[in-house]
Amino acid sequence: MVKVGEKAPVFKAQAYVQGKIRPINTEEMLGKWVVLCFYPGDFTFV
Repeated sequence: MVKVGEKAPVFKAQAYVQGKIRPINTEEMLGKWVVLCFYPGDFTFV
């Protein structure tokens, strides 16, 4: 489990960035402040 202040594991994902969906990875964000928000219930029937 990652805790606040620790490095996030390297991963790739699709993200909505400036009006478009594009691939991102955590290595692109190295040295920047980043907030990651996950909504596992979106796009499901839950």
